[in-house]
Parts: sequence; structure tokens; C-alpha cells
Amino acid sequence: MPIVQVHLLEGRSSEQKKKLVAEMTASICSALGVKPEQVRIILSEMARGDFAVGGVLSSEKNH
Repeated sequence: MPIVQVHLLEGRSSEQKKKLVAEMTASICSALGVKPEQVRIILSEMARGDFAVGGVLSSEKNH
């Protein structure tokens, strides 16, 4: 049973997350030869103030 954890910055719509997990599930099934009901995906959303790149918080960057 594959378990995949994805860390995302907050702000994506439910539709975007639905599409993401559907496409990831299809890819995992194809690559590993498992059934969709065997795939587990955990989406972990982070506040922009809780993530930094190059020493700069994402909340302080221009989007």
C-alpha cells in the first residue's frame, strides 16, 4: 500500500486538490501496478509564514 505525503502552501482550491490526488493516484497505480483503493495520499497544508526559501518567509515574498 503506497502512502504519499505532499506538503503544499495553503490557498489551493478543493478542485485543484481533487485533480492533484486523482492524477497522482493514476500515476502511482501505473508505476507500481497497484489498485487505486490501495493508494493513500496525505495533503499537508502550510501557512505561508511557516515556510521559507533562501532565508525568506514565503509570506514576505511577492507572489
